[in-house]
Amino acid sequence: MIVGLAMAAVGAAMWLGVPLGRLPGDIVVRRGAFTFSFPLTTSVLLSVILTIVLALLRR
Repeated sequence: MIVGLAMAAVGAAMWLGVPLGRLPGDIVVRRGAFTFSFPLTTSVLLSVILTIVLALLRR
């Protein structure tokens, strides 16, 4: 249930215009027809948010 709520929150954030996957610090390499994307900052941000939410739910 918690995972579903987290996914819904991420979807709502993207729907509202939060640029997840396009934040400063996200790595994108484009070479011709090849594109490599590694959302480093987005991953760290989501990890911090989920850690805080889960810590609050444990109490």
